[in-house]
Amino acid sequence: MPRIKKLILFIVLILLAAVILLAVLIRQHYIAPIIMYHYVHYGANADDKLVVTPEAFQRQMRFLKERRYNVISLEELAVLIKEKRKIPARTIAITIDDGHRDNYDQIYPVLKKYNLPATMFVIIDEIGRAQNDKLSWSQIKEMRDSGLISFGSHALGAEPLVNIKSEEELKRQIFESKKILEEKLDKEVKIFSYPEGLFNAKIKKMVIEAGYLAAVSTSPGIDSPSDDAFALKRQRISQNADNLFIFYVQASGYYGPVREFQRSFKKR
Repeated sequence: MPRIKKLILFIVLILLAAVILLAVLIRQHYIAPIIMYHYVHYGANADDKLVVTPEAFQRQMRFLKERRYNVISLEELAVLIKEKRKIPARTIAITIDDGHRDNYDQIYPVLKKYNLPATMFVIIDEIGRAQNDKLSWSQIKEMRDSGLISFGSHALGAEPLVNIKSEEELKRQIFESKKILEEKLDKEVKIFSYPEGLFNAKIKKMVIEAGYLAAVSTSPGIDSPSDDAFALKRQRISQNADNLFIFYVQASGYYGPVREFQRSFKKR
């Protein structure tokens, strides 16, 4: 009997050690999530990965608020990463790309309701265009004045910068977009979003030279370090996150690293 008790105790200790080791390993792969939205509206195709419904967006923001996530601005998170400071658990940053009209009509009221900060990346040449499907300068300024919404550059145009061969045009897209935003908003613009998340070493160097604090991509790959402030990884939120469990997983800080490992493994 004593031998059986010792064996059970030994097994329990081994299992406890394994659990502790697993927890440590998981924590080492934690990356404070930066979630990314594009459109919030009705009537999207079921396979459209850039859209969530207004109801889903509201549920997701309420989830973050009620479960006491540490929702901070992207600028604050970038500073923590650059200074290599410990990031509190359940920290998350919200970003919205492209400057669509629904940023003002659907997203902004919900963020105000729950007092959640976010960063919107606008394409300068599309602001206030005739189709009325993009933000206007007056809407941008109103959101800026709320203190909740900060704005970053998504370049002058929507063309991925990796497709632009002219170094002069590349520089214009990166430098001039920052200058225009700063002049219009009377505020320093600190974050850049690579169009379609695509960049290379030359583009990244230009962004640094332009004086940005940080830049966001989408998923630059498993080989890209998680502490590179000019290649910040983001998690796209799409219609499958209508299920709050899926949203919880995507906002956990572990989903991104696991997905990148899966993609890397499939390429081998």
